[in-house]
Amino acid sequence: MRNILNITNGDCAVEIMKKANISGIFLPWRDVLHEGPVPDNLSLEELSKVRAQFIVERSWGTPDKIIESFTQRDDELKYFRKYEKVILWFEHDLYDQLQIIQILDWFHKNNAGEVDLSIICTDQYLGRLSPEEMKGLVEYEESITEAHLELSCKAWSAFRSNTPEKWHELLSKDTSTLPSLAGAIVRLLEEYPSCSNGLSRTAEQALKVISGGEKHPGRIFGGTQELEERIFLGDSSFWVVLHELLESSPPLIVLPEGKELTLPTSKDQELTITSAGLDVLAGKMNWLEVSRLDRWIGGVHLDPSNVWCWNSGSSSIAKIAKIAKIAKIA
Repeated sequence: MRNILNITNGDCAVEIMKKANISGIFLPWRDVLHEGPVPDNLSLEELSKVRAQFIVERSWGTPDKIIESFTQRDDELKYFRKYEKVILWFEHDLYDQLQIIQILDWFHKNNAGEVDLSIICTDQYLGRLSPEEMKGLVEYEESITEAHLELSCKAWSAFRSNTPEKWHELLSKDTSTLPSLAGAIVRLLEEYPSCSNGLSRTAEQALKVISGGEKHPGRIFGGTQELEERIFLGDSSFWVVLHELLESSPPLIVLPEGKELTLPTSKDQELTITSAGLDVLAGKMNWLEVSRLDRWIGGVHLDPSNVWCWNSGSSSIAKIAKIAKIAKIA
């Protein structure tokens, strides 16, 4: 048995890989890189501190465990030379593609030397596979080449840039070495406010599902996932979007009086769309007029002084000097 480090997208995949008797040590890459700050010019350790702080602020775990998780992950990666081989096991969606380019950028900067690097990346969701199906993925293993490393370095730098322009420019480049990257580039750009109504694609899909009559948060989440070409979002991230729609002024969705949105949810939490929500969906109102823009996408900090919007019709990204007034707010 060879001394192997298997890096994959999370704990669910690791559990299945163990049941499948995959050889080696397992390293889950627990980071939701499409959310929160991922600024440039930071070492792996420095960036991990930023990411850990963001996840702590989201209350997605206890501070000690989150910080320890990043520290252990980074330490394991730094000592990769003790392995004969490193295999990356990932998927085609946005969540995984960002992890891939981060990891391969690190290997580009930290020469692998004699260690054999390879990747398995398919359109199968690892956490949903049976142990036998997981075993079968080895037929898709391919060696990581200099082309993989160079493309990842370029993409990771573009993702961490303080404007989305370099990330958008990747769409005009040859990214076929990582076949699923182009789709991930577009999907991240769709999380920028829409030029027509100010909504991210995720927020717009949520409103559409609610306007169609679905009220229960869990089923709304399921409905939005059905609208995705590649599922990448977890329920904790989706709940953040729902809270934003609830907390704008006026709100785009509401709960019954006296109820709060929680996770896990309860049967009496029912969401309905408001007239303002319908106006935003119809393009009669821009959500940026009634919400507080303060979020990060990679290295871009979106706030009222730095508004970038995505035009799905022309597949273009543009900075706007001022949020356009589409309609008067009553």
